[in-house]
Amino acid sequence: MRAKNVLFIMCDQLRFDHLGCAGHPHLRTPNIDRLAARGVRFDRAYVQSPICGPSRMSFYTGRYVRSHGSTWNMVPLRVGEMNIGDHLNPLGMRTVLCGKTHMAADLEGMARLGIDPTSGIGAKVSECGFELWDRLDGLHPVKGRKKPQHYNRWLNERGYPGPDAWDHWANAVEGDDGEELSGWLMENANRPSRVKAEDSETAYSTTRAIDFMASAGDDPWCLHLSYIKPHWPYVAPAPYHAMYGPEHVLPVVRSEAELADAHPLFAAWAKQRFNRVFARPGVRERVIPAYMGLIAQIDDEIGRLMAWLAETGRDRDTLIVFTADHGDYLGDHWLGEKDLFHEPSVRIPLIVVHPSAEADGSRGAVCDALVEAIDLLPTFVEAAGGPVPAHVLEGRSLMPLLRDPRAPWSRTHVFSEYDYAFRDAGKALGRPIADCRLQMVFDGRHKLVRATGFRPMLFDLATDPDELVDRGADPACRGVIEDLSAHLLEWATAHHNRVTFSDAQVARMAGSEFGVGILIGFWDQADVDEEVRSRGG
Repeated sequence: MRAKNVLFIMCDQLRFDHLGCAGHPHLRTPNIDRLAARGVRFDRAYVQSPICGPSRMSFYTGRYVRSHGSTWNMVPLRVGEMNIGDHLNPLGMRTVLCGKTHMAADLEGMARLGIDPTSGIGAKVSECGFELWDRLDGLHPVKGRKKPQHYNRWLNERGYPGPDAWDHWANAVEGDDGEELSGWLMENANRPSRVKAEDSETAYSTTRAIDFMASAGDDPWCLHLSYIKPHWPYVAPAPYHAMYGPEHVLPVVRSEAELADAHPLFAAWAKQRFNRVFARPGVRERVIPAYMGLIAQIDDEIGRLMAWLAETGRDRDTLIVFTADHGDYLGDHWLGEKDLFHEPSVRIPLIVVHPSAEADGSRGAVCDALVEAIDLLPTFVEAAGGPVPAHVLEGRSLMPLLRDPRAPWSRTHVFSEYDYAFRDAGKALGRPIADCRLQMVFDGRHKLVRATGFRPMLFDLATDPDELVDRGADPACRGVIEDLSAHLLEWATAHHNRVTFSDAQVARMAGSEFGVGILIGFWDQADVDEEVRSRGG
């Protein structure tokens, strides 16, 4: 199955269970639901790190965090790491960005190699292989590098003055007397942002994406439309800010027992400010309706996108992906943000729509195979008609499952990693920076979290689907822990770094020294003659 184009849609911090098609009882997402009806919804998809930067670098390289080395936000992706452009550009497909990537360029590495960041190759390396159509990362600056300010200029042109219109208009609200209030403060989440919905980040990125597709002509492209919402600040424009209320907020998933006998890491994590705030009475009821409103706006913009694709006929030759870079705890497990490995954080929505008639039999299916974020790039490579370089890309193409969601699938475990040296919890625990490492392995039932220097955490999702009981210290689970630890060790010691030589090249070279006259291990000429005869010479 081939597709001419790829529309790669990503939301930031969208929970897997906050979609109508995923079973949310109140949140209405008819356009995303229609996407799911046209394609395959992968119900058990997991990211390779539950935080923006390293997760996205895994999406864009098709490799685990331990392989590409960008372990946290703003940790540069090293020069030379193959990216989405390196894989798709040789197949004749442009790779274009509209929205967020969280990519940080390896400026030191480029200087060492004499690569000018403003050159053609320097620009592609700096942006993880994407052509910049319109980068919009929000408030997150990259030290030493001026980021595009297209959205700020556009807001100014639309009548929103100021050098940082994003902060003072799109992510700010007004008080009862018209005064500006900060959108960062959660108490203001029930107020509308100061921009009209059509001028908000979500609508802007959609418009810019349509602008690109309309200008692209017949050249094949992979367009990464990367929305910066529903990520905090939790501020939605009218009317989305008032679409949902406290009565639509799902009951919180947490128990006092989680804190009473907590794993040391979890106990330290729960004490961080961005987690403590969600334990305050009324916070979830104020914040989550805004979060849901932001999702409702994304759904409306997806509808606008799909209408344009249908009107222009691009829906007939475009592979469409809808996903997220990680989830959001929203108070579950006494936590906010993301970072750890409970399902609300590490599990993501994933919908893939292939335009080929070969995928007709799978439309509307829900696939329960264990899949990973790194599976998307090899899927794009195969969709573009290229061979998947398995010695580089560590994911697996989803094409077999797009043809038949019940097709054999060899992955039995998924893996994720986190470097918590960048969080205060590492300091609070007194851990050396090099030891602030977490790894998750999940086999579809049991989830093991390895924490260097501590006992493991273990959850049995068959008997405890809400992950409220950590059984990492339970002697009865020793066998399960040993089995999952063995899988984790096998994964960690697998080939991650031989990316310059394919398996086929290795096979051709194996034992080839004799053929080029390198005589190792022979006693005399008779031994050499015997070897020649055995090789059919």
